Amino acid sequence: MAESIATYIALPGTTAEAMQHWHDVFGGELQILRYGDNPMPGMPFDPDPQAVAHATLVTDAGIIAGADAMPDGHDYAVQGTAYSLLYTTDTPDQARTYLQRLVEGGGREAMPFARAPWGGWYGQVFDRFGVMWAFSCAGE
Repeated sequence: MAESIATYIALPGTTAEAMQHWHDVFGGELQILRYGDNPMPGMPFDPDPQAVAHATLVTDAGIIAGADAMPDGHDYAVQGTAYSLLYTTDTPDQARTYLQRLVEGGGREAMPFARAPWGGWYGQVFDRFGVMWAFSCAGE
């Protein structure tokens, strides 16, 4: 197996819904493993059997992995942090399609998709889970 690197996101109990939404937007192969699917004795906490232990969405552009956040007493914010994903597309129309799907799925535009100072295209949207998606394209 070749080396790779993937984004890993821990969401507050919404990982299954988020991964399914991203699968609907970007396509690819989605796998979700819940704690109840494969009980793991000796865990330092008693997980909800429906909570996501590990999920992967493999797309042509890359891999997004994640799980429901650990019950450690911390409530980490997603939106309003430096937490974001950059998706580079081949064409501006492809980026516009993804941006539109994320907005139609309950997200909101953060920065209009337009020509960037460096000559390409760039825009941002926050999806309904608070994850900021930045889209970039070299140009038409």
